[in-house]
Amino acid sequence: MKICVRYLGDPGYKQGIGQELGVTQPTVSRTVDRVVNSIVAQSNEWIKIPTSNHELMEANRIWQNMYKFPSAIGVIDCTHIGILKSNRHADQYINRKGKPTLNVQETCDVREMFTSVDVSWPGSVHDSRIWRNSQTRSQLGDDGYGIEPCLMTPFRNPTPGAEINYNKLLKQERVIIKRCFGQVKRRFPVLQYVCRVKLENVEF
Repeated sequence: MKICVRYLGDPGYKQGIGQELGVTQPTVSRTVDRVVNSIVAQSNEWIKIPTSNHELMEANRIWQNMYKFPSAIGVIDCTHIGILKSNRHADQYINRKGKPTLNVQETCDVREMFTSVDVSWPGSVHDSRIWRNSQTRSQLGDDGYGIEPCLMTPFRNPTPGAEINYNKLLKQERVIIKRCFGQVKRRFPVLQYVCRVKLENVEF
């Protein structure tokens, strides 16, 4: 576990971490793979989006205790995670900034806990396409998406009064997901730079 945490908390290379901890690079690789795979296998126990009426009502009650947006249970957004250039459909992974990435969709609740994560899309794919094909489509929202009954998005050209006030409130409260992204990337700097592992070990 110590080796894995050290790797995830460092933007460097496995070989350098191995030298620092007195083990070989293959040992670092095997340890990281084993620990990460074990965590991913249990992720559904920790990362859960409300689905039942009771869960949805409770999530909204907690949201209303801290924030003002009506009927909200959480927020959604995407963030890009750098990867090594892939030999498989390489162009699909190049994002609008010209870098190879995965476009990761995540949702979080009022406690700033992730409630869903989708790490299966190349960096060139737009947020709205990920949403349309996601298992969490019946929840949450962002201005990169089209409005739906369950997905509240900003007015693109708001008129003075209610529409501007709506946009302002939505912007204030959706910053939660940005904080979540920032926290996880600060805790695990490898996510800020490049995940130097095989693509199939990054996607799930």
